[in-house]
Amino acid sequence: MTYAAAFIFGYLLGSIPFGLVLCKLFGYGDVRKIGSGNIGATNVLRTGNKLLALATLILDSGKGAIAVLVVSIFLVQPEYGTGIGSCLNPETKIWERCGLPVKSSENSLLIPLLAGLGALIGHCYPIWLKFKGGKGVATTLGTLLVAVPLVGVIACAIWLLMASIFRISSLAALIAIGLTPIISHTLYQDSSISLICAVIAVLVYFKHHENIKRILTGKEPKIGKKKKEQKK
Repeated sequence: MTYAAAFIFGYLLGSIPFGLVLCKLFGYGDVRKIGSGNIGATNVLRTGNKLLALATLILDSGKGAIAVLVVSIFLVQPEYGTGIGSCLNPETKIWERCGLPVKSSENSLLIPLLAGLGALIGHCYPIWLKFKGGKGVATTLGTLLVAVPLVGVIACAIWLLMASIFRISSLAALIAIGLTPIISHTLYQDSSISLICAVIAVLVYFKHHENIKRILTGKEPKIGKKKKEQKK
């Protein structure tokens, strides 16, 4: 029941289409009718409102982060937890606060990560929008940064490095998220945590199948360049 409650809570939270709601609220209409038709921050940016896109990015990241945080507080005993759950315990050692547990229970990370996975699936396949949602990068990073902080920080660092080298945001995200199962296994030596990270990576890759096709054919837009400049 605890596993199911964590996942369902995450899914319902992740299903909230913040990009769509914000665009309609601020008079930009249905974001699904412009650009790629996606409800994520990248497509919201095509409205020309950078602040609205930033707000969407933060809120989409918050889906995973809040799901993990709430589940860590209410469903996982902080004294046995790692990540955010243990941060609430003043007796937790500093390395445990950083996400490197000296002690942990079987469920201390698994349950919060299931909530984050639920949020990701909810974002990608929201029940309110006939299961047509976003691609999940922001929600994934929000989940990792709160559930397994070091994994999230390393993934963000890899994204920045790859983005600076290749100048392709989607490629940088795919490389960073694709490496998270290896990173998590190296840090935690826990097959269940690595498995969830692998499931998350597979889902993100599946949602980026069109981006992957464009990357392979050299047609994926680069950071800071408009599509017209790419074709020249």
